Amino acid sequence: MKSWTIISFLLIGTIVIVEKAKEAVLMKEQNKALIIIDVQKAFNDPSWGERNNPEAEANIKRLLKVWRVKGWEVIHIQHKSDSEHSRFYKHGAGFAFKEMVQPINGEKVIEKKVNSAFIGTDLKAYLDKRMIKTVIIVGLTTPHCVSTTTRMSGNFGYDTYLLSDATAAFALKDHTSNDVDAEAVHHVSLTTLHNEFATVLTTKQLLALL
Repeated sequence: MKSWTIISFLLIGTIVIVEKAKEAVLMKEQNKALIIIDVQKAFNDPSWGERNNPEAEANIKRLLKVWRVKGWEVIHIQHKSDSEHSRFYKHGAGFAFKEMVQPINGEKVIEKKVNSAFIGTDLKAYLDKRMIKTVIIVGLTTPHCVSTTTRMSGNFGYDTYLLSDATAAFALKDHTSNDVDAEAVHHVSLTTLHNEFATVLTTKQLLALL
């Protein structure tokens, strides 16, 4: 019995080492994109309620600094609504990007009208034209546009990484009208994505692989 236990531990250890080696190789690839989803002033509206990860934008800023120094691809996704009643109305104050993650000249900006950044946009064509196979996804909010974009990215075959502390969620009500706090919403959303559509890491873990 002990011999089987030892073999099991060895096998598990080998798998972990292989996976970590794979991650390290992927992160060394030059063709990788940082995709920043919907970090817009609309999410400053207090009507959203409780939010987790108050440092998400600061972590995105840290990543942006590294990406810009390295000259890697940065893609900003911006949600746009034609409805003047929407927080994301194209002519409203909420449409603008938050100051700390403002795009600079040369960085791609893609406007979208639905949850996925791949629907109705040129995101996939843009990535494929540049032979980008590895994407790192951050932004707002975890259960909605971040999750939907991450799922499609994984389905399209990109090596997808999602950063748990560079994304955030708001509290929600479930189908039985019970309150679900922001941290729980965030955690469950990440759980459904990890090892199925993406690899979930922290900002620190991701930067250590670069």
